[in-house]
Formats: sequence, structure tokens, C-alpha cells
Amino acid sequence: MNSENINSVTALSDFAKDTLRGLSAEPKRLFSKYFYDERGDAIFQQIMAMPEYYLTDCEFEIFRKQGENILAEMPDASFDFLELGAGDGTKTKVLLQMLLTQNVDFQYLPIDISQNALNGLEENLTAELPDLKIKTLQGDYFRVLQDLKNIGTRPKVVLFLGSNIGNFAPAAAVEFLCKMHEVLSPGDSLLIGADLKKDPAVIQAAYDDPAGITASFNLNLLERMNRELGADFDLDNWKHWETYNPVTGETKSHLVSKRAQSVHFSTLDRSFDFAAWEAVWVELSQKYSLSDLENIAAQCGYEVVKHFTDERGYYADSLWRKV
Repeated sequence: MNSENINSVTALSDFAKDTLRGLSAEPKRLFSKYFYDERGDAIFQQIMAMPEYYLTDCEFEIFRKQGENILAEMPDASFDFLELGAGDGTKTKVLLQMLLTQNVDFQYLPIDISQNALNGLEENLTAELPDLKIKTLQGDYFRVLQDLKNIGTRPKVVLFLGSNIGNFAPAAAVEFLCKMHEVLSPGDSLLIGADLKKDPAVIQAAYDDPAGITASFNLNLLERMNRELGADFDLDNWKHWETYNPVTGETKSHLVSKRAQSVHFSTLDRSFDFAAWEAVWVELSQKYSLSDLENIAAQCGYEVVKHFTDERGYYADSLWRKV
């Protein structure tokens, strides 16, 4: 790539750069983090309300019914209660309220790359939980955790909820959790929300619902590229396709081209050709068994304190401690 092209790429948004990188790859792929524009956020709220989408309800059930048991494993002294990618904090509020009711000495530290998301979270929580001590931290997870390690000695309890670990391929999940181990101190805890392997039909329905809401969510990524990157996708030429492999635990979302076509991006000054029935990978939702989680914990140097599961055994919030 010559210097002119390098300068051109440097001037692009991250969305544009990642799209260029993904559609230049073989096989082609797109990145699920770009699902979440304003319309994508609204559609995802519909997904979470679907009867087929059990994940959110399962984690709520665990916190409502077993929250006090989870909190019983927290440090006796004052501690920092951190959350990676807190979102709107809806589920976490269940635990925060319990901690406040018990008069526990803690500070809530949500970490996110988006300052806008953190501002909204702080505003909502301050209104709903006025006694909560909250300090938002913007930036890369590991950098923020390392900074905290360097300046403070209070024990840390880190939350990584919502099955966000499922967005990593297994090897990348191990790398992420081992790196997390490096920036935690001995005795610090990590609570990981993970979707468990179960009846394949249950998993398939959660990501390929009969109402087509998930399909709309994924196809909205093409609409966003049309709006923001000057693409000319015809959504009628594409379909959402979901697969679950019960052997590997991989749930993969694809967008499939229903005909041979070329799509032009004015922002990229580039066209991409798609063959008939070519599949473009857009999302991974990895499922785990409890033994899978225990193996990762052991590999990275954590002690598994306890698995907290919903009554159906669909989902786990697994508490680990650095030893």
C-alpha cells in the first residue's frame, strides 16, 4: 500500500476501516460491535423482550434469587466493584441495591470505551440510587485496571456480564481472561456471565426467532453502511442465516448474498463483489459447559469459587478468584 493510500485509510472512521478490512478478507466478515447504532439499539431491546431470547431473563433470575449468595463471597473489607462494558446497568442494579441495603462499603466503577454511555449510566444510577458512590472510568479495560492497581490497594470485584465472553473465539477468550489475571491482584474476584450449552433447538431459536427480529437486527448493519459509508446494499438481496454447532458450542450469524452482486462504497471509493449464496460472517456467540469454564480458569490461574446458575441450567454467572 503506497503512502497516499495509507493516508486515505488513516482518515477513515474506525467503522470504515473495519469494514474495509473485513470485506477484503477471505472469507469476508463484518464486525458485530457496529450493530449498535440508534436503530440497532432499539431492535436489540426488542430481542431481549422476545420469549425465545432467554439470556437476559436468566441472568436477572440469578441475581434476584442468588444475589445475596453471590455477595456473601465478596470481600469483608471495603472494595471496588468494577464492571466492564456496563451498558445501561439494568441487571447490575439488582446487586448494587443489595449492597446498599447491607450498608457495604464499596464504590461502583463502570468501565467503558464510550464516555457517552458512561455519562448516561451515571445520570440514571445517581437518580435511582442516590446513595451509590459511582466513578466512571473511560478507556481500555486493561489500561484502566492497571492504573487502578498502581494507585490503590482495595480489593477489586470485576463484573463481565451479559455473556460478553461469548463474543470471543475460545482461544481469544483464554487470552483475554489470562490478560485480566495479569492486571488483577491476588484475592481479587471476577464474575463472568456465560451462556451454557443446552438443547440446540433452544439456542437456535434465540438467534433465529420466528418473528424475524434478529434478522432485522443483523440486516440493519447493511442499512447503517448505506447511511454512514455511502454503500448501496439492496437489503432484498440478503438474508440472515444462523447456525449452532453443539460440538464446538459456536453460534454464528451470517448475512448471505442471495444473488451475484457488486456493492459500492462511496466513502471507501471501492466496490466489493459477492457471489450468489456467499456468506459473510457477522457475529459469534460462543456457548460453554461448566467444565469448559473451569478449564479456562485453571489455565489462566484462577480458582473457581462457585457457579451460580438459573433453575433450568441455561446460564451461569461464574465467580473466580485470583490466587
